[in-house]
Amino acid sequence: MDMLEQTQVALDSIKSNKLRSFLTTLGVIIGVASVILLVSIGEGLKTYLTDIFAGMGSNLLFVTPGKRNTKGGGHGGALSTVHKLTVDDARALGQRSYNIMGVAPRVVGGAAIENGSLSRDSVVLGTDEQYLKVHNLKVASGRFLLKEDSDGRRRVAVIGQTIAKELFGDTSALGRTVKVSDTRFRIVGIMRPKGQSLGIDYDEVVFIPVTCALDMFNQEGLSSLSIKAANPTNLQPAISDIRQILKHRHNNREDFTIISQADLLATANRITSTMTLVLLGIASISLLVGGIGIMNIMLVSVRERTREIGVRKAVGARRMDIMIQFLIESIVISLIGGAIGLLLGALISLGISSAVPEFPPPKITLWAVMVAFGFSVAVGIFFGVAPAKKAADLDPISALRYE
Repeated sequence: MDMLEQTQVALDSIKSNKLRSFLTTLGVIIGVASVILLVSIGEGLKTYLTDIFAGMGSNLLFVTPGKRNTKGGGHGGALSTVHKLTVDDARALGQRSYNIMGVAPRVVGGAAIENGSLSRDSVVLGTDEQYLKVHNLKVASGRFLLKEDSDGRRRVAVIGQTIAKELFGDTSALGRTVKVSDTRFRIVGIMRPKGQSLGIDYDEVVFIPVTCALDMFNQEGLSSLSIKAANPTNLQPAISDIRQILKHRHNNREDFTIISQADLLATANRITSTMTLVLLGIASISLLVGGIGIMNIMLVSVRERTREIGVRKAVGARRMDIMIQFLIESIVISLIGGAIGLLLGALISLGISSAVPEFPPPKITLWAVMVAFGFSVAVGIFFGVAPAKKAADLDPISALRYE
């Protein structure tokens, strides 16, 4: 009996017990669907983060107060700080280095913004005129903050699109006065829609002069500095200048941390890759459970078909023929379950994208499909060996007498 005939016999056996075969494949279906779904979510998140960083440009650097020995991390907080980062530090960097295109100070906090009886919580970001250039932002109407606003501690604000719509509706917000943390600010600009970037939704941000933010949050130093290097392909000259200028201003102490966008992206990718592997491991457990189900059902099948095996051996079937037949049956069951699982996982991934547009769209990758499908085949082979061997080892005379 050739391989094609063996496969046909396996398919006939599966068709004769449709419900049992479906229940047998159910574990593999769930396992493969879980692998595809969870891995696609992890890969989609990785792609989403990469696109965010790419949209900001490849020449963005951050300087945070405090010295850290590890790369990556957030933008705030300080460890072993000797000198705070100041507005003068930001301006010194912009004036003394040809390798730096722009430097924006950042003071980040949260506060309520009010327009009469309407109020909502928002992110308050204190900065200056450099922020637009450094972060590739645009103003939809009005203007952004000026150097004179920071120098004169002018109480002016630029708001995001979401805040403008929620507090002012269809009327223009320009020139209107709002209260930010009980301090009145005049709106001079409205930002163009931007969405989220590095954990901040710019449509929900209130920009105020950095000096006003320091007073509002009672801070002596900046949360961080955002720096745009002049050369996007080689950040080292800018990093060297930052380190040299700030050390000179901080009594030759390197009490700050320079973080490149590549560092942030590498950290994010490490996190998402680890998460994807963990999810893959969890989903693989379902495949193992499915494999155990296949082995149990195949052992039952061997017992039910003992007389059939005896007849086949009596008419000349070799031990290897019997073993291959049951192995093929096990593999076919796994392949059917794997194919259905792939389709189910893909459909659920598409459903997530449609049902939750805000969620990073899952990304189905070729390697995930190959791993899931290959694992299902491996499960069929591994858990089909024991039943196949048991069937092949049956004594033909005893098998023919089996009732």
